[in-house]
Amino acid sequence: MSDLTFYTHPMSRGRIIRWMLEEVGGSYDTRIIGFDSDMKAGEYKAINPMGKVPAIKHGDVVVTECAAICAYLADAFPERGLAPPTNHRGLYYRWLFFAAGPLEMGVSNRAMGLVIPEDKYRMAGCGRFEDLMDTLEYAVTQNAFIAGDSFTAADVYVGSHIGWGLQFGSIEKRQAFADYLGRLGQRPAFLRAQEIDDSIIKKMQTA
Repeated sequence: MSDLTFYTHPMSRGRIIRWMLEEVGGSYDTRIIGFDSDMKAGEYKAINPMGKVPAIKHGDVVVTECAAICAYLADAFPERGLAPPTNHRGLYYRWLFFAAGPLEMGVSNRAMGLVIPEDKYRMAGCGRFEDLMDTLEYAVTQNAFIAGDSFTAADVYVGSHIGWGLQFGSIEKRQAFADYLGRLGQRPAFLRAQEIDDSIIKKMQTA
């Protein structure tokens, strides 16, 4: 992983990828990108034209978008076992992209106080919020982990969404969500990632 660079900010979705990188193991170079000025500067926009973090550069390959980065890293380092065998990836892809699409949209809408009109639900990828929460509960209660009996990159992504949603009130408090997070929250890689980013935040605050 010596040729892997991680572009992030500790108070961003980059925390998802920090966790994923710690699950992968090995060393990587971290570049902290400041909000607004740094993210919108030409140097970083050559990495991500959206001017948002996180992003990774692995050799000559640049990957943005959290779900894509998680999937890429799982495939790039198969020895870590963070993706199911290719012929058993139905649930893995299903819930990874459910979280990247409907869940992200629905939770973001709720956090911003946006309400989809009753007659527009069919147009919205997230549908009704109640159906979204029921589907998420179904996803986390069918197996020990999101794609079966083993932890995968999809758990990093889905688990991060649930954790943030419960923390900020944009996801309903349900016992199933708390139980699922309990299975994830004591993973050594998760705890290391939290410690690293929290330490960076403290240094930024005292600088």
